[in-house]
Amino acid sequence: MSKNKSPWLWVPTLYFAEGIPYFIVNVVSVTMFKRMGMGNADLAMYTSLLYLPWVIKPLWSPLVDVVRTKRWWIVVMQALMTLCFAAIALSLPRRTGAPVGAFVLSLIFFYITAMLSATHDIAADGYYMLALDEHRQSLFVGIRSTFYRIASVFGQGVIVVVAGLLENRYGDIPRAWSTTLLASSALFLAITLWHQFILPSENGVRVEAPVSRETSSRRTVLSAFATFFRKPGVWLAIVFMLLYRLPEALSVKMLTPFLLDAVEDGGLGLSTAQSGLVYGTVGVIALTLGGILGGVWSAKVGLRKALWPMALALALPCSVYLYMALAQPQNILTIYFCVALDQFGYGFGFTAYMLYMMYFSRGEYSTSHYAVCTAFMALSMMVPGFFAGMLQESLGYSGFFVLVMVCCLATVAVTALLPSKIEPGYGRK
Repeated sequence: MSKNKSPWLWVPTLYFAEGIPYFIVNVVSVTMFKRMGMGNADLAMYTSLLYLPWVIKPLWSPLVDVVRTKRWWIVVMQALMTLCFAAIALSLPRRTGAPVGAFVLSLIFFYITAMLSATHDIAADGYYMLALDEHRQSLFVGIRSTFYRIASVFGQGVIVVVAGLLENRYGDIPRAWSTTLLASSALFLAITLWHQFILPSENGVRVEAPVSRETSSRRTVLSAFATFFRKPGVWLAIVFMLLYRLPEALSVKMLTPFLLDAVEDGGLGLSTAQSGLVYGTVGVIALTLGGILGGVWSAKVGLRKALWPMALALALPCSVYLYMALAQPQNILTIYFCVALDQFGYGFGFTAYMLYMMYFSRGEYSTSHYAVCTAFMALSMMVPGFFAGMLQESLGYSGFFVLVMVCCLATVAVTALLPSKIEPGYGRK
């Protein structure tokens, strides 16, 4: 294969392929298990643990660097995820309301998929930097982000809507979700075959790594970890990364159950297809627009000036869920508006979080330090989500969303500690 093969042939599909398994594992699984009759406490606990591979992936990233090529890792991980999607589809219980033990095999395949997906992320990002020169890396960064967002809409929206339509057609929820996941497996098989033939092969790093290189890489990783925890202000940075998104982290696992649960149970009583449109399509589009506006505005004023407005934009719109829990609106347009407002604010406010991680990662080992920051980012979502279902079942939806609003104080507190630690003008164009 020619190394001059156009990046347009593989960059969009590579980052679409990076997004699909992430959203199936961390978002679609919530909807599926809810529709299959799993309780909120079990659902939140088991699906939150699916974040774990993204928390610990820096630990095995050197393996991807020193064994075989990035291209090999990409294709093999995609092939294995294709098999895992089919395995999940075939291992689902044949009836709704089955005990949690009946989901064990499906959960095991979900955890395997999460490990494969996290490894694929490492290889794909590394391959992108090896296969493209610096100019084309900058040129295609917007393309890769766009197709990752398209994967988000496809995963959270299209897949859920298709499953909902099949539920109505078959009158059989397990069969509908099995069919949907088998179709996802077929799609991923096509992507795998495409990348097997289209990814340039000459631009990767060669194959067998000598022991000395492996040892050097291991030492580099250990040194990077050590220097991260010696950086000035590291503990404040860790607290910020863990608590800034606390309202969202606590609520995110309960949003889909809230949309799907019957009105008499405190939910909004939407169908599977409606929830896919509300949260997975309208919500994702609003999130993307918020992120774009946040990037433009922060480039204009800098991170230090943008931090407070962005923190408030992230925290305060959570109040729309408290309103919906109390009022239980049945007008679908009202629900669309509320979810879009929350997701737009989250996208706008999340920009400050990403900028701060880049700011804190500057210096020697910037790539490794940023990877450690993303591990704390995943941890900040995993731990609150683990307890969210138990809290919701104890407090009801109204009480739970009151607690989410109380968590906004954590966002405010960590934001108040940070501006003086940020260089004036950082991030400004």
